[in-house]
Amino acid sequence: MIPIMDEYLANIYNSAKQRFIPFLDWIDELKNPEIIKADLMAGTTVALVLIPQSMAYAQLAELPPYIGLYAAFLAPIIAAIFGSSRQLHNGPVAIISLMTAAALIPLELNASEYITYAAVLAIMVGIIQTILGFLRLGVIVDFLSHPVIIGFTNSASIVIGSLQLGKLLGIDTPSGLPLYETIGYLVSQIPSAHAITTIVGVLSLAGLYAFKFLTPRLPGTVITVIAVTVVSYAAGYESLGGKVVGDVPEGLPSLTMPEFEFSRVKMLVMPALVIALLSFVEAFSIAKAVASETRQKLSANQEMVGKGFANIIAGLSQSYPVSGSFSRTAVAFSAGAKTGFAAIVTGIITGLTLLFFTGLLYHIPLSTLSAVIIFAVFNMIKYQPFKHAWRVNPHDGFVALTVFISTLWYAPHLEKGIFIGVGLSLALYIYRTMTPHFAEIAKTRDGLLKDAKMNKAQTSETFAMYRFDGNLYFANAGYLEKQLLNAIAGKPKLKILALDIEAVEHIDATGEEMLTLMSEHLEIAGVTLYILRPKFKVLDTFQRSGLYERIGKNHIFERRSDFFDYLKKNHGDVDISHILEHKPLGD
Repeated sequence: MIPIMDEYLANIYNSAKQRFIPFLDWIDELKNPEIIKADLMAGTTVALVLIPQSMAYAQLAELPPYIGLYAAFLAPIIAAIFGSSRQLHNGPVAIISLMTAAALIPLELNASEYITYAAVLAIMVGIIQTILGFLRLGVIVDFLSHPVIIGFTNSASIVIGSLQLGKLLGIDTPSGLPLYETIGYLVSQIPSAHAITTIVGVLSLAGLYAFKFLTPRLPGTVITVIAVTVVSYAAGYESLGGKVVGDVPEGLPSLTMPEFEFSRVKMLVMPALVIALLSFVEAFSIAKAVASETRQKLSANQEMVGKGFANIIAGLSQSYPVSGSFSRTAVAFSAGAKTGFAAIVTGIITGLTLLFFTGLLYHIPLSTLSAVIIFAVFNMIKYQPFKHAWRVNPHDGFVALTVFISTLWYAPHLEKGIFIGVGLSLALYIYRTMTPHFAEIAKTRDGLLKDAKMNKAQTSETFAMYRFDGNLYFANAGYLEKQLLNAIAGKPKLKILALDIEAVEHIDATGEEMLTLMSEHLEIAGVTLYILRPKFKVLDTFQRSGLYERIGKNHIFERRSDFFDYLKKNHGDVDISHILEHKPLGD
């Protein structure tokens, strides 16, 4: 008993180690001074990008800019410790920030309540992700197909950029309106745009693009923000009516559980679920892209747990939902990050900024932060994936385009575009599988058993063998039944019908019932049904359901050769010559 107990305890320990201390896989590597140096440099570089970005994204979530700094403090550290990716950097991101605003605005909260429920939303997102991770349900995100992500990402990027135009131009726009109404309002208010704000915003955008195309290796975002802030401070930007970040509370956020009303929390359940799934898809796709180059191991479930813990700590530290950032992860990777320690360095630098340097953030123009957002999301708009999806399968291209249009239409409620995309993807999948390939089989010129009609091969009047290429379930059971009945009608002298189901991976109750009834109908018509090459799972279903006994075990063959030998011995009156040798039509 002791060795068994030891093995049991070892399994528990290894599972707990994987879940709660996965960073032990890379922490020993920090004994190498070169790795520490690389991670310090990468973490510092990312922090320089993260600090202005986090403030900008908080503004996108309709939160005070300093809340973004709170989200950039502990969340990256926790995600690095408990996640499976070494290079993925977490924190505020554009799409999740906009979805946070879309979830909270309908609650009609005052300023302090808005901050509180943003934290509550983060905790809810974290709990959902943690539960999914522990239950090993990371696979659930596969319902968000690639075409859905293509359409949603491009559309969300346009929405995000459009909603920031008001701040870039110094125009106060009402929140929560449909995108087309917001744009219409902006166009009508352009004559009243604040000139100084517009100039600063446009100059900020120009600086960001100049650094990107002229000196891409320099931290253009940081340099642009610092330069514009210095100039606007010297020119008295705030005194001229320009809006700035303003006072940022000095010190680290305290860890507290926000107080909430259950009636309002109920309204956040569905947005929290959508944000939890979407943020994980976004983060894990980034992690996979990096892992393909570093060849590191990734665990979807462990990454889900890491994201869950990060969001919980984000909520407890008075911030809002976080996710993996493509731009910051790319910066970390290009800067040479080797382990999760780089993300820890980033979080520590953000914390030091909150402790000692908040005064330097006061004069950052809000229009500059809007420019940072517009610049970041513009790079996410790509039309090539639409063309590729359409070439692969027009259905996929149609899904991507539908999600794109519906997300724009329902913006800022982006989750509706996702729901439409998921529903359409499932509907099209069912449509595609309703009519799988069904064909009568005969030997062809190359000596293989293939589609007789396509290869212009003769068939028999007394024997027919058909192949069904698809899972047999409620959506296509009627189709198979119709095809088999048509086959009988077209062969009045038919005595034996063989159904090759090698391609069937799954059969449900409807499919099983159809085969049972078909066997009985064929028997009445004087035709004997044989089933060929069922997979183990399908055969097991037959045995559990009783179909195996009803059809008869001598009517089910796992190999076609055994079936042909059986026919030669027991059904000499049946012509199977077209199965044994190729007979072209016309011979």
